[in-house]
Amino acid sequence: MMIERQDQFQFKVAGSEGGMRVDTFLSLQDVFVSRSQAHRAIHEGQVWVNDSKVKAGHRLGEGDTVVYLRRKPKAYEALPEDIPVNIVYEDKSVLVIDKPAGMVVHPAAGNYHGTLVNALMFYCKDLSGIGGVLRPGIVHRLDKGTSGLMVAAKSDEAHIGLARQFKDHLIKKTYKAIVYGDVKLDEGIIDSPVGRHPVDRKKMSTKSRTGKQAVTRWKVIEWYGVVTLLDIELETGRTHQIRVHLNSLGHPIVGDSVYGSSKRISSINDVVLLTKLRAMKRQALHSSRIGFFHPINNEYMEFLSPLPDDMASLCGYLRERGNRMSTGTKGGQIRKR
Repeated sequence: MMIERQDQFQFKVAGSEGGMRVDTFLSLQDVFVSRSQAHRAIHEGQVWVNDSKVKAGHRLGEGDTVVYLRRKPKAYEALPEDIPVNIVYEDKSVLVIDKPAGMVVHPAAGNYHGTLVNALMFYCKDLSGIGGVLRPGIVHRLDKGTSGLMVAAKSDEAHIGLARQFKDHLIKKTYKAIVYGDVKLDEGIIDSPVGRHPVDRKKMSTKSRTGKQAVTRWKVIEWYGVVTLLDIELETGRTHQIRVHLNSLGHPIVGDSVYGSSKRISSINDVVLLTKLRAMKRQALHSSRIGFFHPINNEYMEFLSPLPDDMASLCGYLRERGNRMSTGTKGGQIRKR
């Protein structure tokens, strides 16, 4: 049973929960969205077990009383900014946004202004505070260079409900990616752990000793010879997962300056194509579909976003180029699934 008094939450440990770590126990309650968030609250002295502060690894006993004192979110010091943002859907609980490439999701070192959070703070006055002072309303994120659909929370209840769906892999996310090379198979699954790169700590890798399970499903939409357009579904949501997995497959995403290689275009003698590839200053990756159960009324909702102009222009040129060529080879003519 949970008793709530203002910002204080109290839990009684049941028999089946005896022996459980306190951070694990708290992550299963409705006040936290992840074990790491519970761990941080314990570390910051916001949790007591039987009136004593404990460490995250403390083992609970049947009948123990766990108290969590949730601090009210600190006021976010940066001012809201009047930045255009494409709101696809909005109600009292959630927002669905179509984020442009080049926009950072939340403030961090070197990016305290011009972020999606700054834009949402101006547009919406009642974002969820669970994400903390730098991430109000933010339940998940897209890389700066990735465009497309995201969902944000306007209430703490909605935030918790959406976060649990992400945790339980119930959110359906589909991406479109343009990758280098002529992908040989029609579809496939990449099941390789992703973690911090063993040498370059700013990158992620499938060769990390501490990698977490990551599963990416892909299938070809169109072959263009020099590049291929893929449809991608995620079963997990690791940092840079799609970019790392496709690079490990030998088909890095066009425009990816971190996991790709400029050598890929050195043999191309089509001047127009070369110009378009070089003009792609971000990874050609787009969040094209997101589906989730509404965190309040449990209604399933799904939203679609077309390819942005830069990716659509590249595919359009390659389509025309393939139709003009008459070699009859896979590498010369456009092929679709």
